[in-house]
Amino acid sequence: MRLQAGILLFALGVLSPAFAQSTAGSVPPLPPPPANVPLLAPVVVSGVVPGPGLWRVSKDGHVLWVLGTLSPLPRDMQWESHDLDRVIGQSQQVLLQPKIKLKADIGFFGKLFLLPSAYGARKNPDGKKLDQVMDASTYARWQVLKQKYIGRDRGIERWRPLFAAQELYKKALKANGLNTSGGVPGTVEALAKRYGVQETPVDYHVEIKHPRDAIKAFKAAAPSDLKCFSRTLDSVEHDLPEMTERANAWAIGDLATLRALPDSHRRDACVSAITNAGFAHQLGLDDVSEQLEAKWLATARAALANDRTSFAMLPMGELLSPTGYLAKLQAQGYTVESPEQQDAAPATAGSVPTPAVAGSTAAQ
Repeated sequence: MRLQAGILLFALGVLSPAFAQSTAGSVPPLPPPPANVPLLAPVVVSGVVPGPGLWRVSKDGHVLWVLGTLSPLPRDMQWESHDLDRVIGQSQQVLLQPKIKLKADIGFFGKLFLLPSAYGARKNPDGKKLDQVMDASTYARWQVLKQKYIGRDRGIERWRPLFAAQELYKKALKANGLNTSGGVPGTVEALAKRYGVQETPVDYHVEIKHPRDAIKAFKAAAPSDLKCFSRTLDSVEHDLPEMTERANAWAIGDLATLRALPDSHRRDACVSAITNAGFAHQLGLDDVSEQLEAKWLATARAALANDRTSFAMLPMGELLSPTGYLAKLQAQGYTVESPEQQDAAPATAGSVPTPAVAGSTAAQ
């Protein structure tokens, strides 16, 4: 039974590459704190949008089409990709987004006894409040943003910075017309079901053999909360306009803008807070990025070997990065073509219609 509470559920969300970009390398240094918080109100696209084009991975006549996902995305967009519909309709399987899954065989009564402990792991040790675990200038920034996006919530003042940061980020996205997924995974899964296409999970399972001990280890060796907390404040203060621009670019298929605008490193800092903490090795979390990458590459190679046509989803960063998942496949002898490269090349007879990107003349 997968553990559904407290720190383990949070770690599951943070470590899922469905939202994250590559965590390889060091996190860039934090910018200096601002003198004040800019009150920007970026415009978010809404209505029917085409989304981005698909990457094409091929070898020996077999093709894997890959959609680059992004987070956040416009909350009120209606994603309608006719090209995606055609591709999934002709696919033999759909590879779901790669995820980390934590599980613990604790039974019903074990779960009941574990819940209070897991909830306690969300709080600061010794009953401390946020103003007691950080410097005054950082706490002052938090107070301004908390008032704007969360309001008068006294309970959150006793949360670890790691968890408080996550709550602030979610509320800030909602207030600015964004959400984490834009409904993209649900749309893909609905199309797979409509056409009766096999859905293949790409999960790396981490088994927690002793959940109580794991939570004690978390409490005893807390992650680097403050780096994640500070980077989240930076993102909410400064990065929302760029996040909105990236979200809009995804919605209209503007890959040039996505390439030009680097992603915020907030998530990298928060993932590192988990994976670099002293308890991570005990939970089997210290090498999850490498393990999940190996899992996805093996699944993709199998699809390309066995299926004439297949489809997958990956974070956009893995498609654009020179060291991402697709770059790894290319280094292993597969042909990888971006939507721009497909537009520039003549169509291959007998292949699935090349998905159109924004501005192309392909029929919709």
